[in-house]
Amino acid sequence: MMGNAYLERRDNLAGRPLALLNSPAVFTRRSRDDVFWWVESWGGERAFAPGSVFQLYEPDLTQEIYGSPEYLSALQSGLLNEAATIFRRRYFINGSHAGYILYISEEKFDALDSDELEEAVSESKGPGNFRNVYLHIPGGKEKGVQVIPVGEAAAKDEFLGIKNTTAADIMAAHRVPPVLLGVVPQNTGGFGDVAKAADVFHGAEIEPLQLRMLEINEWAGVEAVAFNPYVRQADPVAPKT
Repeated sequence: MMGNAYLERRDNLAGRPLALLNSPAVFTRRSRDDVFWWVESWGGERAFAPGSVFQLYEPDLTQEIYGSPEYLSALQSGLLNEAATIFRRRYFINGSHAGYILYISEEKFDALDSDELEEAVSESKGPGNFRNVYLHIPGGKEKGVQVIPVGEAAAKDEFLGIKNTTAADIMAAHRVPPVLLGVVPQNTGGFGDVAKAADVFHGAEIEPLQLRMLEINEWAGVEAVAFNPYVRQADPVAPKT
């Protein structure tokens, strides 16, 4: 999650590797002279034994001490998704936003009618309910009464567009096929064969990570990390005869 992973090697009495323990990245620091420190609190730092910590990190273009997680490129999209969801939820729970403006320019609509209509409109509002208002003006003109929506225009934040766009950004940053995440396709064609997507994802994303993790074996001097052979999910194409 933090773009850095640390393993501490514990040796036995003979000086051979006994165990590899995870050192949480949130408390592990590396100095410029390649000495690793455990910094859980201010002034309570403790240096690890020289050569006892292995660091596996995502390369950073601006420095070489620490790595940067790859999901940082989609962090703003995730925050936008969160803000849009919270706004829409608060909008529906709120209930005090203006729904519409009832504009009447009819000359035959007097003050008494206005008071009665105002009372009818105020009484028509109920929690979670939509009610109708009847208005009768004999001999009225066209467009003498207009209903101008306000709340709908104010809340028009392209909610579905934001959700779909941010979801695409996040999936692109993690490079996971949508079909493997259970995403419901929006088109009739779908996302294709899930088995083929799993094979491509393993070859393009999982195997490179496994090869990087095998560096631990070279550092530790023993086979501490091993992976089971991958079994293809899609049926191989039969050769033509």
